[in-house]
Amino acid sequence: MNATMTLYFFIKYLHVLGAIVILGTGAGIAFFMLMAHRTGDAAFIARAAAIVVFADMLFTLTAVLLQPVTGGLLMMLSATGFAERWILISLMLYAVAGLFWVPVIFMQIEMRDLARLAAEKDQPLPPRYFALIRRWIWFGFPGFGSVMMILWLMIAKPF
Repeated sequence: MNATMTLYFFIKYLHVLGAIVILGTGAGIAFFMLMAHRTGDAAFIARAAAIVVFADMLFTLTAVLLQPVTGGLLMMLSATGFAERWILISLMLYAVAGLFWVPVIFMQIEMRDLARLAAEKDQPLPPRYFALIRRWIWFGFPGFGSVMMILWLMIAKPF
């Protein structure tokens, strides 16, 4: 096997791994945040949200930053261009996912802080927390849905 193909497959492995991390971390974060929310326990929500924020920064952000790099390298090594419609659609969906994911990070931070404050003061969660969790859930659908569609486009390359 020549070195170019070996490099190509290594970068493709990193690219697929990044997609798995984005999807897996996103699903895990959503699950843990929702399960914490369902308890109604401000202290528990604060602890869970702190882990969610940390995981998003450590895993999701790293993968999100590396995906365009590995994708660009794969395009270069395979002589694939932006004329491929599946790539253009994937990039547009990546932008959509980012437009929904970035605000979610700030929502998670604020929900964590609101839950911490409620727990420290031994008070119920404030109305702002409930508004944020509803928005957080609604932002998850287009954000996560875009990533799911990108994965399908990467595999099927239908256009």
